[in-house]
Amino acid sequence: MTKKLIIILTFILNVLQLSAQMKWNQRYQTYINQYRDLAIEQMLKYKIPASITLAQGLLESGAGYSELAMKGNNHFGIKCHGWTGRTTYHDDDEKQECFRAYNNVFESYEDHSLLLTKQPRYKGLFSLNPKDYVGWAKGLKKCGYATSPTYAQKLIGIIELYKLHEYDKAKKFDRFMERRSFKDDKSANGGLEHPIHMYNNNYYIIVRSGDTFKSLGRELGLPYKKIATFNERGKNDKLEKGEVIYLKKKQKKAEKQYKRRPHRVKAGESMYSIAQLYGIRLKSLYKMNGLTPDYSIKVGDKLRVR
Repeated sequence: MTKKLIIILTFILNVLQLSAQMKWNQRYQTYINQYRDLAIEQMLKYKIPASITLAQGLLESGAGYSELAMKGNNHFGIKCHGWTGRTTYHDDDEKQECFRAYNNVFESYEDHSLLLTKQPRYKGLFSLNPKDYVGWAKGLKKCGYATSPTYAQKLIGIIELYKLHEYDKAKKFDRFMERRSFKDDKSANGGLEHPIHMYNNNYYIIVRSGDTFKSLGRELGLPYKKIATFNERGKNDKLEKGEVIYLKKKQKKAEKQYKRRPHRVKAGESMYSIAQLYGIRLKSLYKMNGLTPDYSIKVGDKLRVR
């Protein structure tokens, strides 16, 4: 067996071992949902695979929960090295090393792209196929982006577990989600922003204590009256903790998986709560079932949702 073959087999074995150790994590998935469009925007602009950008962001920032990410919006662990902007200090290879700090997450992603495109040591990466995430991961380690001996395997493991390579095929991105990264990572009520989730071709957030349509509108950069309208509510309606609030107009039908799978009404449910559950318009739910708004549903009723 040649030395080269032994090296390749060892690398594959390490990737398989790391992949086996990794488990799906909701925090990671939330980060991906939040920043995948920004990673795609950077890919289309700078030719860096979105899968690589996302995997590095996840790994370097602890899915946005690292001290560097929380204090300075630094999602890629980039140190100062001639930086003239804001800074923050953090123990790394040495105590209290200088790291770059940014006004928002977009600036961090943009600076990461500029670092890779402008530093001569990374030049060879851009001769690789943009969809070759394995080559990019190994190349980043070889170029000295990180000191961990398993850095490339970790990136590959994350990409394959969360299927991030699918984003390398993207030709466009969602501007609403991309623009969201321009904001500082704080919400109107002083805490972290609400994670944005996706369902039935729509975005939604989960209501927290103290939320109002106005506070959500300020945080999300959307007219609060529109948010209320999207959810078929009054602009001054009180929001309850745990409610689902959609950020675009809801669909007329539930997702395809619910074709020929009616919803069986449970105790405490209403036509409105069922419409919100499936991300569909209340009017459409009545129409699909040949019902009028004055109909009172009963436990056990079967309702078409698609």
